[in-house]
Amino acid sequence: MRRRLAGLVSVLAVCIGIGVGAGVDVDVGAGAVSAVPSAAPVVTTALRAPAGTPMVTVGRDLPVNPIAPGFLGLSMEYTALLPYAGHNGLDPVFLRLIRQLNPGQSPVLRIGGDTTDWSWVRVPRTVKPPGVIYSVRPPWLRGLHGLVQASHAHVILGVNLEADSAAVAAAEARALIGAVGASSVQALELGNEPELYGTLGWYATTAGIPVEGRPASYDIASYTAEFAHIARSLRDVALAGPATGSADWTRGLRTFLAGAPRVRVVTVHRYPLDRCSSVLPTIARLLAPASSAGLAQGVARAAAVAHAHDARFRVDELNSVSCRGQKGVSNTFASALWVLDALFNMARVNVDGVNIHTLPASVYHPFVLARTGSIWRWTVDPLYYGMLMFARAAPPGSHLLSMSGSVGPQVRTWATRVPNGQIRVVLINQSRQASLYVSVRIPGAGAAAGLTWLRAPSIAATGGITFGGQSFGALTRTGRLTGNRQRIDVASINDTYVVKLPPASAAMLTLPASR
Repeated sequence: MRRRLAGLVSVLAVCIGIGVGAGVDVDVGAGAVSAVPSAAPVVTTALRAPAGTPMVTVGRDLPVNPIAPGFLGLSMEYTALLPYAGHNGLDPVFLRLIRQLNPGQSPVLRIGGDTTDWSWVRVPRTVKPPGVIYSVRPPWLRGLHGLVQASHAHVILGVNLEADSAAVAAAEARALIGAVGASSVQALELGNEPELYGTLGWYATTAGIPVEGRPASYDIASYTAEFAHIARSLRDVALAGPATGSADWTRGLRTFLAGAPRVRVVTVHRYPLDRCSSVLPTIARLLAPASSAGLAQGVARAAAVAHAHDARFRVDELNSVSCRGQKGVSNTFASALWVLDALFNMARVNVDGVNIHTLPASVYHPFVLARTGSIWRWTVDPLYYGMLMFARAAPPGSHLLSMSGSVGPQVRTWATRVPNGQIRVVLINQSRQASLYVSVRIPGAGAAAGLTWLRAPSIAATGGITFGGQSFGALTRTGRLTGNRQRIDVASINDTYVVKLPPASAAMLTLPASR
């Protein structure tokens, strides 16, 4: 219920116009000083909060699992591995971009997607399956080995199921495990979105006629039987599945797990919007509650079923818009605000991990390698900034905290207690034009809290984004944030902090651990 706070004395510190080398403007109300240099300490000033300012109160631990190590990972196609990791040795920028999302932990990387069922490792005296267009060769396996070793990653590796060949699956499994070692393989994922095998063409005839990999009657019961058959040809390694994007198939999860006891990681795919449908993806639809909270609620029951079978539950393919994204939506700052909220929502329903899907030939990639003359540099896209803020707000072992109160439909609020005892509060303003005040009450707080901003010129911006005043710039050769790091100290009055959220922004309050 919204609470009116007329007359409440609070402190407000707002960072405006953050940019590399830019100063910080601190908006503390009429008559306050501004234009504080970026390297100078910021002095906060007490003032009265505007009448009607909504309040949220941070409470106790929610009854959900803490953030698991490797919660935030990447998913990439077979064909994307070498372009990202490097054809002649591991690209250090790519490695750093992965590590920044998983500081001090082993990332969980998934190699798969559509190319799972389009790839194979050559099998002697076996004709290449007709749907295979990519051969996994020694340079690719060396690239995988180098990435896993350098990042200390655990990997979920897709294995071709649509070929319907135990020999093909076994050869691929042997090669993949041999490249990285069994201890680095979290699971082998058999097939990719098998609910589409009977409706989408796996390959085309010379006359251009599409040929489906399975009959139209193919269902989760058929998949479960085939899964069990192929599994018998593989080494004693954990398996993952059903790798489905279908809500109907997800509802059949109990039947699948009963017939596939070696599944240790239950995997599903989710995209809130679909570019291939008749409904045009828009920023408004991406930021609607159905695209974050609704998306998570759609997998909550499946996560519970997986845990009841002693399996992990992972959304190992997630992004904004299926069919490789929508220009003007997936590549804008709106995607950063969406992914920040979506990741918290997934953690809220006990999802054990999420992999953001990417490939260079897409609109929704978090970063991409770009060439300028003879120099290779990386472009870091808006999506990555949202992922990075989540990684800072919810490191492994963090507990989600309850939030009571109402802030209106445009604001999302989250809070965590991280392992070192700090409390971190994330506030997201999804409004295109309105600045919104929010009061955050943290009982027993007292100490000043650090305020870190995620900002962009507009919600539709594709560049000019800053996190804590820093940026990767238009192109980066290091993968490091650059510029003066800016953090404002916000004092509390009566355990309450007041923040003015500019349009299309996110803020993180970090409260020091109590002594």
